[in-house]
Amino acid sequence: MRWLDYWHVDAFANRPFTGNQAAVIPLDAWLGDDVLQAIGEENNFAETAFVVPDTSGAADYELRWFTPTSEVRLCGHATLASGHVLLVDSPSERVTFRTRHAGVLEVRRAGAGYELALPVGHVEARAMPELLAALGNDGRTFDSVAGAEDTTIVLFEDEAAVRALAPDMRALERIDRMAICTAPGTATDVVSRVFVPAWGVPEDSVTGSAHAVLAPFWAARLGRNAFTAHQASRRGGRLTVRLDGERAWLGGTCVTVVEGRFRLP
Repeated sequence: MRWLDYWHVDAFANRPFTGNQAAVIPLDAWLGDDVLQAIGEENNFAETAFVVPDTSGAADYELRWFTPTSEVRLCGHATLASGHVLLVDSPSERVTFRTRHAGVLEVRRAGAGYELALPVGHVEARAMPELLAALGNDGRTFDSVAGAEDTTIVLFEDEAAVRALAPDMRALERIDRMAICTAPGTATDVVSRVFVPAWGVPEDSVTGSAHAVLAPFWAARLGRNAFTAHQASRRGGRLTVRLDGERAWLGGTCVTVVEGRFRLP
């Protein structure tokens, strides 16, 4: 029997039971992919993050993320949660992560919380009638042309339209895309909801990688490189977004909900 250190963190949250849940499990060396996926399924969070000390010299740690059904190419909230676990009792101001598809990511302290640097994604206008039919509402669609993930932004006129969405999840499950539904916000500059049933996450609570795509999209429309954002999921989460060249800096706080051990046979 083997025991692994385990953290359950609410990311982009200032109190428990809000923001986005992530499990963080530090390892000395990589376990088999089948074991990592089985742990992700057992945790049943949007993501379980695994970190291993990086021996290449490129970063402090290697980092991988698993949903209950698959490994993903980029995850923001679980990276923020990993940074929180590694920095909360450390004198260090920053930690870096080498990833397999998104390059080197960084989490650094920022006041009472953290800032996370992610590579931005870019989109261009493209008709997506099947996606709009699955969402059950009309919007303007913009599909990914560059970035770590396949995403589609659906732009709506106002926050009410985004909050009212009730997608057909079975239809969305057949579309291999992250659907980022967004509009100008009321209490924040931007509001969004994110649906990813094809990747095992019907509606995500707070999605860092989506905001790395929203960063250049909304910076161009707002005429400034920094804005506030709210993801209007049931749990909800608020974050700051700052575009810096080809990086998006996402700001937020984290709360440790559970700290314990995960038992492997």
